[in-house]
Amino acid sequence: MDLIISVLGLLTLSLEGIRCQGVYAPPTVRIVHSGHACNVEEERHTERVYTIREGETLELTCLVTGHPRPQIRWTKTAGSVSDRFQDSSVFNETLHISKIQRHQGGRYYCKAENGLGSPAIKSIRVDVYYLDDPLVTVHQSVGEAKEQFYYERTVFLRCVANSNPPVRYSWHRGRDVLSQGSDKGVEIYEPFFTQGETKILKLKNLRPQDYANYSCIASVRNVCGISDRNIVFKLTNKTASPSIKLLVEDPIVVNPGQTVSLVCITTGGEPNPTLSWVSSSDSLPEKSVVKGGTLTLPAITSDEAGVYSCVASNNVGNPAKKSTTIVVRALKKGRFWITPDPYHNDDNIQIGREVKISCQVEATPPEELIFGWLKNGRAMRSSERMVITQTDPDISPGTTNLDIIDLKFTDFGTYTCVAALKGGGIPEISIDVNISSTTVPPNLTVPRGKSPLVVREGDTVELECLVSGKPKPIILWSRADKEAPMPDGSLQAESYDGVLRIVNVSREMTGSYRCQTSQFNGFNVKPREAVVELIVQYPPSVEPVLLEMRQGLGRPVVMNCRVLRAHPSRVLRYEWRLGNRLLHAGHFDQSDETEYTVKSLNREGWGEYTCDVNNEAGAGRCTFLVTGKAYPPEFYYDTYSPLWQNRPTVYGFKLQWTQMNPNAVDRIVAYRLGIRQTGLQRWWEQEIPVDGTITKGELNTHNLTELIKPAAYEVRLTPITRFGEGDSTIRIITYSAPVNPHLREFHCSFEEEPICMFTQDKNDDFDWTRHSAATRDTKYTPNTGPSDDRSGSKQGFYMYIETSRPRKEGEVARLVSPFFNVVPKNPYGIANPPAYCFSFFFHMYGKHIGTLNAFLRQKGQTVAEGPAWSLSGNQGDRWKQAKVSIHPTASFQVVLEGIRGPGIEGDIAIDDVTLEEGECRDLPPINLRSSAPPTSAHIWPLSVTLAMTFLWGRR
Repeated sequence: MDLIISVLGLLTLSLEGIRCQGVYAPPTVRIVHSGHACNVEEERHTERVYTIREGETLELTCLVTGHPRPQIRWTKTAGSVSDRFQDSSVFNETLHISKIQRHQGGRYYCKAENGLGSPAIKSIRVDVYYLDDPLVTVHQSVGEAKEQFYYERTVFLRCVANSNPPVRYSWHRGRDVLSQGSDKGVEIYEPFFTQGETKILKLKNLRPQDYANYSCIASVRNVCGISDRNIVFKLTNKTASPSIKLLVEDPIVVNPGQTVSLVCITTGGEPNPTLSWVSSSDSLPEKSVVKGGTLTLPAITSDEAGVYSCVASNNVGNPAKKSTTIVVRALKKGRFWITPDPYHNDDNIQIGREVKISCQVEATPPEELIFGWLKNGRAMRSSERMVITQTDPDISPGTTNLDIIDLKFTDFGTYTCVAALKGGGIPEISIDVNISSTTVPPNLTVPRGKSPLVVREGDTVELECLVSGKPKPIILWSRADKEAPMPDGSLQAESYDGVLRIVNVSREMTGSYRCQTSQFNGFNVKPREAVVELIVQYPPSVEPVLLEMRQGLGRPVVMNCRVLRAHPSRVLRYEWRLGNRLLHAGHFDQSDETEYTVKSLNREGWGEYTCDVNNEAGAGRCTFLVTGKAYPPEFYYDTYSPLWQNRPTVYGFKLQWTQMNPNAVDRIVAYRLGIRQTGLQRWWEQEIPVDGTITKGELNTHNLTELIKPAAYEVRLTPITRFGEGDSTIRIITYSAPVNPHLREFHCSFEEEPICMFTQDKNDDFDWTRHSAATRDTKYTPNTGPSDDRSGSKQGFYMYIETSRPRKEGEVARLVSPFFNVVPKNPYGIANPPAYCFSFFFHMYGKHIGTLNAFLRQKGQTVAEGPAWSLSGNQGDRWKQAKVSIHPTASFQVVLEGIRGPGIEGDIAIDDVTLEEGECRDLPPINLRSSAPPTSAHIWPLSVTLAMTFLWGRR
């Protein structure tokens, strides 16, 4: 900790303002990949394809430029359906999917936007490779030849494996490879409708030698390291499709709570079939137990009734299937209704006329349902005047009727309908119906003062309909003014006392509600109904609910509060306050908004302003937070070469930012800089004074020094005005090893994605691409480009320019090194500049090769000169080395420029870039095959001592 304190105490706190209105820029984006890719095809037909093996880790990083810092979002499109993966989009730079599965393949989009211009979008298609174990199925056909007495027996062996890419199949009989034409009794083909997905082996008119072990080998040719899969099937003269038998009845009728066991056995099949159970509800009950061919359902319920099937499969012929139905006995939903005098249009029961009592019950199984009738507790039998019937099950299942002909006074009493199932075991259902002189049809009324009913939002309300009559029917509630569900979500709500209770009533529940009688448990007459009006009052809804307003001293502030909706909408009153102090009050007339203005903001005017809008139901509030707080700084992430080093153990970082809306508040007088090493708690802070007024788009720079390698730091920047501290912004700065310009030797083989802090020039036509020979598509650009990296490895990486479409002749791609500092041997100046040897390997193969140039750019150089090294044309299919001695007098960079030739066979590659202290040594004679004139006058080369050589490298 003491070391950190001493280092941070040496921070260089110098602020230089660079007035640059052009620093704001719309986003750009590119996708780089890491993780476990086994192949990446770059810019193939304008599409990038990332191939990965199932189960490996996918990692894609979205690199963006633009200011303010763009927001990044990853989304995915699979086929024609867009889906958000992992339940939501990924809002950060890196998309990480561990153990990727096949369904996660598809096109992934990185979208960056910062409010300037159009969003930048790049995509890459992720292709997940996999190979499942193959499956062999066997089918047999037996055909009778005409006019002959023999049978031809033909067997088909079909091999299928799920894979990506498409699988290739091969067949073996024993140790022998089977191929088309190798055996007259064998045919191998792929059916047209499943081309590439299925391989069929046809054995014609089975012979003794055809009874053998057959192996199907599925292969994807070892792509992504996926090994071949195989399966063996033994074909014998006993091979047969499965057959099974169920040792249970169909159907099985049981009582609820019983344990049911279904037993299935195999009666044939070679190889031995595998048994499984399925149900009509797609899945077996959770508590079911399967052991071998036995399915056990303990304590069965009505919900578990249905069809259960035993399936036997051995991949020979079609699976065998046997089913049985389980019926769970039950009685439920007993209901009745009274029909007074069915032959006359009268709703009342009258002496001398007919009365019909109906009783209905749901029964399972329906054929076991039996009914009985009682009068005053005594059993009844059907007679001429008391006719008992059971309705046709197809018309009204589970219904019985009691017709009382020529009703007499002695017929008054209590009639009971009793429903039961044959065999018992299920409780009976009894329904009592009272027929008397007081049995009258229902009537509905709304109590006085209960409609319209006015309540406030959030209250509990009871809508009431009084029902009279005997027996009292069930009351059904529904919306009368529109097709809308009731508060509980149903279209109708039942009530036995005529009351509908609504808890936490909302404004959407305002309207008309209908109550009506049900025909069940009452008279079978035209329904009676009534309507209740419900009016829900609610306080005003206003906007804005909360708004922060930032303003400088002495400037006006205008606040506006608008009413969106309220009930009642009349008698609206408003009150403006600052804290608890009343500022202004009044009533709304025709307008739906009120305004308050602070003409000249002073220190006492900062604070929370509220506008309360009131009606009978309550108040709505607009809140305005008026402050002089400055907006947050906007860190600039596109700084050119922000990282620099001057000691072996420490590094420096160029921190740059702009100020968001600097003119919205008072002048920013300083910034408070906080810095801490990641993982530590303590912040170290210091103020950076600001001279003058910061303007919009002005790029400010602050150099951080004495940062310990290789630690990362969290940096917090807070603007300060007369109001006080504004909003802070935080970013992370990291040290990107292994580049150190002061090492005696710098070497880069481009094996890591940061490519040794090389950057793409922003003023060229296209970019250099990091690549390996293992990922290169030679089919698309044949006869050009390297077949391995400089060391001969196909897995190693190099940089190259892709000259396929849409590239055009003469277009330029430049790769720029980090800055290298010159260390003078004389501490008083550079009288004799030090020498460095700059070398690199290049590959220039193809009939359309353009030009490769090497420039040296010195800091502060203003005179334009030609390239330090240049070569054009086809140099053969091999890596060669170039060396050049340089004598820089100031910090410098190396620029490698590739120029596209006249056609697509013009890929140029570079690898193993080296910078060593001292003159180049071991230079054989110069062997220039061709040269090119200077092509880029705006690149600033150094004066150099040239010595070039081409050393034969490995192919």
